[in-house]
Formats: sequence, C-alpha cells, structure tokens
Amino acid sequence: MTTATQTPAPSEQRAAEGHHDSAHVDPAARLVGAAGTVAGQIPVQTRSERPASFDPADFGAPTGREVNWKHTPVARLAALLRDEPADEGAITVTVTPSGAELGTPLRAGEAPRGTVLVPEDLPSAIASSRADGAVHVIIPAEAELAEPVVVDIAGTDAAARGILHLVIEARPQSRATVLLRHAGAAAVAENVEVVVGDGARLQLVTVQQWDAGAIHSAAHAARVGRDGFLRHIVVSFGGDVVRVNPSVELAGHGAEAELYGLSFADAGQHLESQVYLFHKGENTVGDVLYKGALQGASAHSVWIGDVLIGPDATGTDSYEANRNLVLTDGARADSIPNLEIETGDIRGAGHASATGRFDDEQLFYLQARGISEDEARRLVVLGFLVEIVQKVSVPSLQDELVAVIEAELAATASVVGGTQTTGADA
Repeated sequence: MTTATQTPAPSEQRAAEGHHDSAHVDPAARLVGAAGTVAGQIPVQTRSERPASFDPADFGAPTGREVNWKHTPVARLAALLRDEPADEGAITVTVTPSGAELGTPLRAGEAPRGTVLVPEDLPSAIASSRADGAVHVIIPAEAELAEPVVVDIAGTDAAARGILHLVIEARPQSRATVLLRHAGAAAVAENVEVVVGDGARLQLVTVQQWDAGAIHSAAHAARVGRDGFLRHIVVSFGGDVVRVNPSVELAGHGAEAELYGLSFADAGQHLESQVYLFHKGENTVGDVLYKGALQGASAHSVWIGDVLIGPDATGTDSYEANRNLVLTDGARADSIPNLEIETGDIRGAGHASATGRFDDEQLFYLQARGISEDEARRLVVLGFLVEIVQKVSVPSLQDELVAVIEAELAATASVVGGTQTTGADA
C-alpha cells in the first residue's frame, strides 16, 4: 500500500508553529519631497510605489531619512554614491561555468539585461549605467547541471571602487545552482539580474565573506515564469557594510520562490537585506525566512521584508519571517515585516518577526545533561543558524558554511560568555 502525504503550504506550516497572520504596510515614509524620490513624487507609502530609474540623476544623494535608507549608515557608503567610473582592477570576476554557457557581455539596453532589474537606489543606478558589459550566464533549456556554476568576485584594494552587473538566465525546463562568492576588499556596487524561464528550477546562493573594510551594496532582481522555481539564499559574514537587497517577481501561473538568509554580525559590522516578494501570477507560493546572530559593540543587522500580493494573484500562499539572536550588549537588530494584499481570494498570507537573547531554559537543559556552558551556548547558536545552511542543496557548501559559523563562534567565545572581544571579521 502506498501512503500519500501532503506537504503543508508555508502559511499553514508557520501557523502550526504558533505564528499568526497580520497585515500592514510600511509607515516609515513621511517626508514630502525627501531626497531619493524621483521628479518630486509624493512620499513613498508602500513598497510597490518605490520609484525606479536607470538614470542616477533621478536619485538624489540619500540623507538617511528615506524609507529605504533610514536604517543604513549612509556615510560609510559614500564611495558607492559617486556617479563615477569604476577604478580599473578594483575587482576580478572569474566564472566556472560547470556546463552553463557564457554569453557575450551585454551592453546597456541589450536584452535580457534591463528586462528585470530597474534600479531603485543610487548605487544600483550607478552600477547599471557604468557597467560596460554585463556578465551573461546562460543555463541552456532542459539542461540539468550536476555541479554549481561558480562566480568568484574578488576585491583587490579596500580603497578601490568596483562595479559589476551580472545576468543569469535559466532557460525553460533547466535545473541549476549558481554560487556567487565575494571575498577580498573593495567598495563594490553590484546588480544581479535573474530570469527563470517556464518550468525552470534555479538555486542562487550569494556568499559575502569579505575582508574587514569592504563595502558592498547589491541589488538582486528576479522574474520567475510559469511553474518556475527559484531558491535565493543570502549568506553574509565579512565586510564593514554589506547591503544585499533581493527582489523577486512571481510572474507566471504556479511560480514559486524560497528566499532565505543567514548573517553573523560582529563588532562594528552592518549587515542588511531588504527583501521584496511580488506575487503577480495566480497560484504562486512564496516562503521567506532570514536568520541572524549578532555579537559585539555596534554590531547591527537590518532586515526589511516586503510582500505584495497583486490584484491578479488569486490562490497565493505566502509567508515571511525574520529571527535574530542577540548574543551581547551593544548589538542591535532592526526587523520590519510588511504585507500588502490586493485580492481577497488567496490561500494564506502572513508574517512574523522575533529578536531575543539566549533562552536560559535551553542552556539549563543542556547543562543539566553534563554539557559545559560554553559548549551549550555554541550548540544553541549553531542549531539556530544551521536551519538556513540546510536549505542549501550543495553538501560541500553546507559543510563550508558550518565551518565558517564554527570559526565565528570559536573566535567570539568570550564575547558570547559575556566578556567583550573583537570578532573574527571585525
């Protein structure tokens, strides 16, 4: 006898865990004519109204009061707010295709470049206009790649400015994983444009393991076609200021997206993600889960999650959540979930956010079974973060990420225990 089991939809699964649906929109924008709006538009009240343009001149220099900049240390991003050419040799880009094809670099206006990503902030607009040729990675139709396509982005000088535009095209019925690795040091403005064709399944993992002093602002934009699937994972460890903002449009009927994130902020670091999931087509499914750990003076993480269920997105099921574990005094996590619903005919939608310290009962439980306090704390943090690591369907990368987390915990054991030291990446 064969027994059939049904996997619960994201909203049903999270509801079973005790979460409750709640809808509201972002109330943060209240300044008429604030810098960063386009052509004197009225204040941005919801995520779907945010102005966008390919022309950097349409964006004023951010002041930190704008809705998409209010939690960001704008002054530390100054190098990426100048509309100037990139410094020669600031970054190197190496692609290991692993069965994918490398197309001719795409000039501005040359499709598919610019068909999905329209910049929503100044660094992205500068990257769009200043990148001479976009790296074009093509997953051929119906191809199933056994190994990840790896794109290595390496900074060569912390004082240099780098610009990158990357286009990833997963053609219909293809299967692939693309891994973006960021290392070294530089100030980098990056655009990543993703096209997921009908019936294609793409996993995109971006790992930010910069050296101390690196500045990184990245805009990711993806469109998922009919019955397509995208798993997008952001992993941020190193760097001074790292801002990775993914935007995904579920355009086709039955399209699905899983958006996951993992961050570990040390003393002085600012790690940020502003996530936007737009349910446009019918019967689309979205699941968003970001987790972060923070330790050390002025460690700061920012997560803003916006979900829009459009008027034609009937049958949608969507859930977003953010969880943060604050390990020491002086660390701060800002977490803002927003939900817009423009149709009443949906399967479910909701959001949740939680930020807290160690659970003393968990520590007591482990210590009562003969585990030392330091080891108990390590197990709690590792168990908290490894849920995201397990979402990565590449075993070797899972092992690598667990090793990085272990190194972070080993280097900051005295901080977690209550005595402040400097983190591994600080």
